[in-house]
This record gives sequence, structure tokens and C-alpha cells, in this order.
Amino acid sequence: MRKHINKLLIVATTLVATFGYAQSKQNDTINTGVIDVVKPYAPSISDAFKVKETPTLDDATTETKKDIKYNIFSFPVASTFTPSKGKAAVVEKAKPVKLFDNYATLGVGTYTTILGEVYLNHAISRNESVGGYVSHHSSAGDIDGIEFDNGFSDSKINVNYASRMRDMAWNVDGGFQYQKYNWYGVPDGEVLAAQTNNIDVDHTFYSAHFGGDISFEDTYINSGSVFFRRFGDNQGSGENRFIAKAKVDVPVNGEEISTSVKIDYLGGTSDQDFNNITDVEYGNFQVGLMPSYQLIRDDLTLNLGVSAYYLNDSNSGENKFYIYPNVTATYRLVSDVVIAYGGLQGDLIQNSYYDFATENPFVSPTLSIAPTDQQYNAYVGLKGKLSSTMSYNVSGSYASDQNKALFRTNAVRNYSDQRQYDYGNSFGIVYDNITTFGVSGEINVDINRNFNLGVKAEYFSYDSDNEAEAWNLPDVKGSLFLDYQINENWFAGANLFYTGERKDLLELEGTFIPTTSTPVTLDSYFDANAHAGYHINEQISVFAKANNIANNSYQRWQNTPVQGIQFLVGATFKFDFQ
Repeated sequence: MRKHINKLLIVATTLVATFGYAQSKQNDTINTGVIDVVKPYAPSISDAFKVKETPTLDDATTETKKDIKYNIFSFPVASTFTPSKGKAAVVEKAKPVKLFDNYATLGVGTYTTILGEVYLNHAISRNESVGGYVSHHSSAGDIDGIEFDNGFSDSKINVNYASRMRDMAWNVDGGFQYQKYNWYGVPDGEVLAAQTNNIDVDHTFYSAHFGGDISFEDTYINSGSVFFRRFGDNQGSGENRFIAKAKVDVPVNGEEISTSVKIDYLGGTSDQDFNNITDVEYGNFQVGLMPSYQLIRDDLTLNLGVSAYYLNDSNSGENKFYIYPNVTATYRLVSDVVIAYGGLQGDLIQNSYYDFATENPFVSPTLSIAPTDQQYNAYVGLKGKLSSTMSYNVSGSYASDQNKALFRTNAVRNYSDQRQYDYGNSFGIVYDNITTFGVSGEINVDINRNFNLGVKAEYFSYDSDNEAEAWNLPDVKGSLFLDYQINENWFAGANLFYTGERKDLLELEGTFIPTTSTPVTLDSYFDANAHAGYHINEQISVFAKANNIANNSYQRWQNTPVQGIQFLVGATFKFDFQ
């Protein structure tokens, strides 16, 4: 402050002196004159003095910041507030569903249909259980317009034993099956001859099997299984099949290669071939090795592998080696909404008399069995979810099968030694190289555990090398299924199937007539089935079924129409052993 006071005194003294000097000059004589203004003064912004927004203070007292300390003086306050304890939200509990270990079903219907099933399971101990299964399904037939017995019967029994330990689990099972069908599909032109010869059209199959499997925890050997089946018929044909499989993890440079090993033996005989010239013997022995490595990177899952087979043909003595690609991949484009997938695979498919008779029960006992060499099956597709309750799957494929087995109607053999399956009423197997292009799409709706709906459609295009057509392979297939648990007691469901046109052959041969072959187109067909039921209580339910609701006597195979509309009613009883 002293410095500023001194400055003010100096300024004041100067002003006083100047004022006194001016007063003294007033007595002087001022000459009168004219002042000419040459240029008016135009002030500019730069001439103005701009005061700083934040002035600079040259004051040591002001610039020195003082430390400020805050103190909180707390003192107790009396309070009667008591917080309430948190409580879980009350959720209405659903009544637990009582599960039973055993059930028995019995149903009867039109065409003298009988359906029966019994499933039993008993826990011997905490880690052991034994079970069994018995079923029977038969019908008298009575198809309109058929002159021969067209009923069928299918009965089977199975028993099993299972044990689960700390580090492994194993299971053994065995069973027997008896089936009876009839070659009732005699063409109209051969009905009189067949009736005159009073042919017996029944064809009976039997099979017995035994097998077991074992799995391990935390070992390089993951699992293994063995299976043996004896299959035969009442026409002198018999077949043996043995399969052994194992899956192991092989460590290589710190990585694990998942490897599957397979041994497959097939051997069978028939009393005679279709031309009634000689008997039939077939069989082969396969050893397969399928290593695979899985690579996972973020949204990509890639499986890299190959399938290698050694094949020994027991009849010809030939030895062959086959190598197929085994590559699959999935990539999540948009989480679970859009998932792209694809693959390039191949396989050596073991055909058997049992498999053929299961797919087409009207085959003749004269088949020569050989494996199919599927060189490759390339496919790509997209799958995912349209919403939380709806999923989809669309795909396209292109496959090449060498020596693919095709069902074709056997020729009508007008000879003196005609057998019961020589009237164009049975089917044989022909082999051809087939390439197949296919596209498919499906949608599944799963609103909750009470409602499920699925729709699927497929289209196929075939190209054959030797045969005129890819016999009995449909160009279009479609299906729909529906299951609905209406309430606690009522339930219902439906199944619909559509199969497009197929091609077959009508062939005639004989001693005094030339052999003729005429292609036949089998019409497409639609089959609708529905069922409904009511749970009387936890243990007893009643049900009703309707099959082939459209009452369409379609032909799945040539000259073999099916039963019309069928009805079945029955009941199911669930129980436990005390």
C-alpha cells in the first residue's frame, strides 16, 4: 500500500503544478488565427485499451492461498426406525409331475388291429438297473380289392442290464423279433394265374441280437460297443452281422485327435437267386479308421478329418482301400439368429438284408448284397432362430453314390416253376451310380412345453448311369407334426406326410413270350394321422387314433395299396414296483 500511496502523491503534485502554470499563462495575449482541419479523426478498435477479463494482481497477500479445514461435529440422535427384512417373491409352484418307471398300453382298432406294449424297468441298487420291453402290432388286412392275404404282424422282446460306476458305465442288452408280411401285390393280369396255382404269399422274418456298450470318464478311451445280429426268413435266407466300435483320444504334440475305429462283418446266403439258377452267397469285412481334429476360434467351429476303410470281399477275395473326406464347419454370423454350416463327407455304407427288409418288407429272398461307396456328400446351409420360440434350417446338398442300392419290382416269370414271389409281387435290388442334388427347409415352433409344431419340405433331383431311372426314389417329400398339451388332462397331436412321384418298372418274361419292360409312374400320396387322449389320473390315460384320414388307398410300393381310414382306441397304465 505504501508504494501506491507514493505514486498517488507524485501524480497529485504534478497536476497542481500544471494547473498553476496554466493560470499564469491566462494573462498572456493569444493571437487570433484560423485552424484548418486536414483530416477528421476516425478512431479504430485498436486505439482502445482492452481491460483484461482476469486482471493480474501483483499482491503477495492476495496470491497466497490459505488452507481451509472442515470439521464435522457429529452427535447421536435417538431413532426408532427398524428396517424390514427382505422376502422372496411368492411364486406359484407347479404340481410336480409324478414319473413312473413302467407302463403298459393296449389298443384295438379297425381291420382287426391289435397294438400292445409293455415296458419294465427296475432299479436293483443305486448304480444298477434291469429292464425289458415287449411289443406287438398286427392287423388282419382286409384291403379292398385285394384277393390275397394282406395282413401283417410284428412282435419283439428286449431285455437289458445297466450299471454305472464312478469312472465308467456299461450296458448289455439282447432281444428277439418276429415279423410276418405277405406278397399280396399281384398285378391284375396275374391274379387268375396266382389263384389257380394257389400260391402261399406269406413271408416271415426273424432276428435275434445281442450287444453291449461301455463308456469311461477322464481317460483316452472314451467308449466302445459290440453288436451281433442273426437275421433270416422262412425261405432259407440267413445273415450274420457283427459290429465293433471304439472311440479314443490320441495325443499329438499337445493336441488331442478324436479317433473312431470300426470293425464291420457281414455274411449271408440264400437258397437261390431270382433267376433260379444258383444259390446266393455274399459277405465282406470292413475296418474303418476315422481321425478328426476340432478347431474352435471365436464363432467358428471346424472339424478336420478323414475316413479310411479297408474292405475284404469274402466271395471274390478282392481287397480294396477307400479314403473319404470328413470335414464339417459351423460359423455364427449373428449369434444364434444366423448360423452358417457346411461339410464335405463320404462313407462306405454297409448294406444288409435286414436293412432292406425293414425299409421294404416285400423284398424277395434272392438278394445279392454289396456295400455302397458314397464318394462324397457336400452340403451347405443356414440355421438359427427367427424368434425365441421359432427356429429354422435351410440347406442344399450334392452327393455321389457308387453302387447305390435301388428297389425295383421283380419281373413276372411265366415259367412252370413259378414261386410265390414270381408274379410281379416282390421287389429286388439293382445297383447303379447315382448323383443326387437336394434342397430342404424346415421350421420348428416350440412355444412352450405344451405346444410343438414342425414343418419340413425336401426336393431331390437324380442322375443315374446305367438304369433308366432312380427307381422308387421320390422327387418331393414333406412332413408336418404337431403335439399339443391342451390342459392338465387333455392332449392331442397330428402327423402329415407327403411323398412325390416315383418311377418303377413292370417287366414280363417267359418261355414263349418275349421279355418286355414298361416304366410305371407311381402317383404321389398324402397321409394324415391324428390322435387325442385324456389323463384320467396320474396312472391311467385313454387315447384314440385315426390314420390315413383322407381314406386314400395309395401305393407306397407298386401294386401294394395300403389300408383306408383306420381307427384305434386304447388305454395306457403307468406304475412302479413297490
